[in-house]
Amino acid sequence: MTNFSWKPLDKNFLNDAVEKALSASSHAISASANGMAAFSKYAVDFYIPYLISTVYFQHVENAKTLKASPLETVESYLGLLSFNMDLFRRATGSASDWIHRYLAIEMENAFKAALKMLSDVSNEDWIAFLKRQNELTQTLALNYPRAIEEVEKEFGFHFEREDVKKITETSRFYLYQVLPSKKGISPKKDSKPVLILPPFVLGANILAFLPGEERSYVHSFANLGIPTYIRILKDIQITEPLQVMTGEDDAKDTRYFCEVIKSNHGKAVTLNGYCQGGFSAVCDILSGELDGLVDALISCVAPMDGTRSKGLAEFLKNLPSRFNDLAYGVKTLKNGNRVADGKLMGWVYKLKSIESESPVAAFYRDLLMFATQKTESIQISKSAAAINYWLSHERYDLPLEITKMSFASYNTPITQDGTLPVKLFGKKLNFKRLAEKNIPWLICYGENDDLVEKETALAPLDYISAEVTPFPKGHVAIATSWSHPESACALHTRFGEKNSRGPVKYQLDLDQLGLKKRSRRG
Repeated sequence: MTNFSWKPLDKNFLNDAVEKALSASSHAISASANGMAAFSKYAVDFYIPYLISTVYFQHVENAKTLKASPLETVESYLGLLSFNMDLFRRATGSASDWIHRYLAIEMENAFKAALKMLSDVSNEDWIAFLKRQNELTQTLALNYPRAIEEVEKEFGFHFEREDVKKITETSRFYLYQVLPSKKGISPKKDSKPVLILPPFVLGANILAFLPGEERSYVHSFANLGIPTYIRILKDIQITEPLQVMTGEDDAKDTRYFCEVIKSNHGKAVTLNGYCQGGFSAVCDILSGELDGLVDALISCVAPMDGTRSKGLAEFLKNLPSRFNDLAYGVKTLKNGNRVADGKLMGWVYKLKSIESESPVAAFYRDLLMFATQKTESIQISKSAAAINYWLSHERYDLPLEITKMSFASYNTPITQDGTLPVKLFGKKLNFKRLAEKNIPWLICYGENDDLVEKETALAPLDYISAEVTPFPKGHVAIATSWSHPESACALHTRFGEKNSRGPVKYQLDLDQLGLKKRSRRG
């Protein structure tokens, strides 16, 4: 039994008790208000794309319902209801799990503070607990969003800076050279160049994550003197040729850029694609359009056979076939051109990962990130702020024909002989052409990537040989965590149980191999 020792009810004691009760109430009310404000932002971020999707849905269904039989429509809608109920079940179950994780940390502190208050009402542990909750929710409602907006000036490419130089352009893309961010280093004119193709939906800025913090995929090449180039999409909202771009246009523009780069350095280019950029790079090479210009390939977390995906492909399979249609994510611009809505595609990925991306789960996930800190004042990591800036601001609309290529790769498997489910210039695209052209390939993947899983990235190994490098963590870790030169899996080193080469190390070794060959010929 706890021994309760009540203090005498003198005037000072009562004043002190009232003051502390008011302080505790103030912190509790403020924490509640901040929590509601923070949660409303998570809810809005999730439901605005949902509302946009309902407009697209209604527009498409108005046409489809007239063509489909009533029985087919009823069956499809019953399937959609079942699909939505499953999403709701997964969302509520995971939300409960995240709440329990948070309570497991905070309830013990709350119980101890409450018990002390019962034995001594002047004890300040309860006030300290409520103050901590207020600080946590204030961080989520005010400080974290402010830090996310403020990191913009350090995040990604800033083409007004001196570490990038425009080389040329087409009607759809710019070609920039990425210059070293470290002082005293210059690009080596006679070194083998690399051309990096960024993701379409996720944008190029993730590949220049935080250059000032030495966390930048592109600068990890440039800072070692490697001639580093990157292809940048123009603004699709005002660039009509980009809005109607085809896979053939992609290959032609890449060819032009490779011609310029090869002319500048006198050496064939290494083509390096990240995520969807990796799929485009492979298709461009297999089309034959880059023959004589590209002699090596690097792909990072690139989806090569989306049908092997345990996440997105399964998500699409569970969706009734009537609704597995790009039309539900297409918007019409003012000029009449139709493009894929990038924000809506990003929302689809949220639905696929509903266990961690529903508003309640995301709210408590981020609250837990700060609650687990043992420091007296809550710290906001610049990397966390930059990642969230990217997630909040970096979603781009896509040319419809390019989107159709990705859609095909997630719905139609590669054939037994290695032929992809897309064509360019009327030609079939087969992985075996890489072996025929003697083009070496480094495939990098994330061991915990839930967007482009290992099986999806490594599908080409069923048809040809390629070097493989696994990286810990998820989809963007290669560009964020491991791009730091002193990280455990630094891109310019060998690492891991199999002594795997990072992409920068691979590029450096290709250059050295070329030097040796030229030396022997000399």
